[in-house]
Amino acid sequence: MIQYQPKFTINNQILTNIANIVAAKEFIESAPLIPAWEAKFRREAIERTVHHGTHLEGNKLNMEQAKEVLDGRQILAKQDDIQDIINYREVLGYIDSVAKKEGKLTEEVLLKIHSLTVDKLLPDDQKGRFRTQQVYVTNSRTGEVSFTPPKPEKVAGEIRYFLDWLNSKESENIHPTLKAGVVHYNLARIHPFVDGNGRTSRACATLVLFLSGYDIKKFFALEEYYDTDAASYYQTLQETSNQIVEGESDRDLTGFLEYFTKGLAVELTRVRERVQHLSSDLRLKKRVGQLALTERQAKIVEYIQSYGKITNREWRSLLPDYSDDTVLRDLKDLIKKKIIKKKGTTKSAAYIMK
Repeated sequence: MIQYQPKFTINNQILTNIANIVAAKEFIESAPLIPAWEAKFRREAIERTVHHGTHLEGNKLNMEQAKEVLDGRQILAKQDDIQDIINYREVLGYIDSVAKKEGKLTEEVLLKIHSLTVDKLLPDDQKGRFRTQQVYVTNSRTGEVSFTPPKPEKVAGEIRYFLDWLNSKESENIHPTLKAGVVHYNLARIHPFVDGNGRTSRACATLVLFLSGYDIKKFFALEEYYDTDAASYYQTLQETSNQIVEGESDRDLTGFLEYFTKGLAVELTRVRERVQHLSSDLRLKKRVGQLALTERQAKIVEYIQSYGKITNREWRSLLPDYSDDTVLRDLKDLIKKKIIKKKGTTKSAAYIMK
């Protein structure tokens, strides 16, 4: 018998948020992007997810440092902060593999996600295992107690009741974005582990979106929205969790789901606007189709799309790690493919879209 049933009201704000999400999803998935650009969007989404998802929990590395760690470079920083970045990248790789296998969020998957999240950060007897002690949820920015999760002896039961609902026929009738929000909230509320609960709950919500057909080319990073206004994120969680209820099915999740869907709508709208800018020249699609450009060429074309042209000085600044001969070969190849054209003499030459 299923003993959990989420309670919420689909109000006008939630409906508006979902409408914006669906519109952005449809546009992004049908946009005529060159493969090199898609790879760039996915890479940047991973970078943003990893940085903001760990920074939200107190990681001190900035975005550039996080990118350096993800690129395998050595940086001068606390080893735990570095390991945190590495771990969350592994988590994203794992949920991607689960989604590709058309799996589901089970207790085993949940425990694996947690184990990867806290690898080398917690003792082995606390990795991928439900907590056996009482914990208190605090705001990592202020140190204040937000709310008190269930007692340790109740954790396993609450997780199993919740997962029973999640993997039931009943949950299939709920819009994927709302279902993902319910997952995020409940895992954060139950706080089943000693540490790593925030990262784990957000990763599980993302997995549910992927499994429900809302991977949206993996261009988005929910964590950036939360990290830019952490106070609102924690406040919404706190207000929902501090309701006085007789049972979890009596807890009203409307406020949190409104916040969650707004965050996804804001992030996808931002992605849509960028994709729209890159794919606005439909003639480019006709000329290039799905021709794979190098990463350097993609940067050049994106720059021209943004600023109308690129000069010798500008492409040297854009691609400082490459020789003039290498970039000039890229430019000649783009001219040959009839994507761009050269305007002016050699010294004052500019390249524009053809």
